[in-house]
Amino acid sequence: MGATKSDFFSDQQNEMAQLLKALAHPARIAIVEYLLNVDSCICGDIVNELPLAQPTVSQHLKELKNANIIQGTIEGTSICYCLNSETIALLEAFFGGISNKLKNKCC
Repeated sequence: MGATKSDFFSDQQNEMAQLLKALAHPARIAIVEYLLNVDSCICGDIVNELPLAQPTVSQHLKELKNANIIQGTIEGTSICYCLNSETIALLEAFFGGISNKLKNKCC
C-alpha cells in the first residue's frame, strides 16, 4: 500500500491537526467554554446551554472525547464531563509557541 498524506508529517503535527479538527465547530467551542466555567456537569446541562438537540450535542461530545479534549465519568445514569488538562496543555504550548515566535517578527 502507498503512503497516506499524513505519513509525510510528524506525529506531533498529525496529533495537533486532529485536535484542531475536533475543535473546528462553534458548538464544540461553546462546549469547551461551558466546561471552563463549571466544575463538572452532566450531558443534560450542556444540552440546556446550546440551541441544539440532545443527539447533536451527544455527537459533538463524542468528537471532543475521541480527541481527548474532554473526559467523562459515569455517575449513575449521567456522565460528568470535564476538560482533559493534558490535552489543553498541548494546545496551550502549541499556540504559546506561535505567539512567542511572532512577538519579534514583522511583515
